Amino acid sequence: MQLMHVDKQTYRKNTNIVIAAFVASLAILALVFGALLIQLFGAPALPDDGSTGNFHLNVLGVILSLVVCSGVLHSQKNKPYMREVYYVWRLKQLHNQIYRKLAKVKVAAENNDQNAFIILSFYFASLKQVYTLDNNTLTIATVDNDLQQLNEKITSLGLTISAEQFEPELLEKI
Repeated sequence: MQLMHVDKQTYRKNTNIVIAAFVASLAILALVFGALLIQLFGAPALPDDGSTGNFHLNVLGVILSLVVCSGVLHSQKNKPYMREVYYVWRLKQLHNQIYRKLAKVKVAAENNDQNAFIILSFYFASLKQVYTLDNNTLTIATVDNDLQQLNEKITSLGLTISAEQFEPELLEKI
């Protein structure tokens, strides 16, 4: 995956709209599906305690609404409007994959493994980008420091390594 330039204001605006639309749609559809399921399959209310025993139908309504909202979101992921949102979402998924192997990658980097250098270069550069987009100013200094130390080590070894060389398959080789 290649790093790309993302306009921070566009990303924040689109992300906020997508999240708000997803939550609103989920809530409305859960109510609609729950009401429809209760109307079609629900038990009448008991006169003594008011309980209908339709909790399972409401839960099914929430599950159905989640499936519909996720399907719509999935179908829209390649639209120009979702470009930045989907890109950052994929970056965050890659961060999780790298983080699970980070200890092994760091050990390999200590042993001057070029694949480890490529992975770490991509990891720190993409973390810096995501932290900047998400206004995470608390940890960006640490990432800058880690990236600078990595670049110094790469330079001292006379290697030419960049984040653009990263391919997810490199994680399998570590």
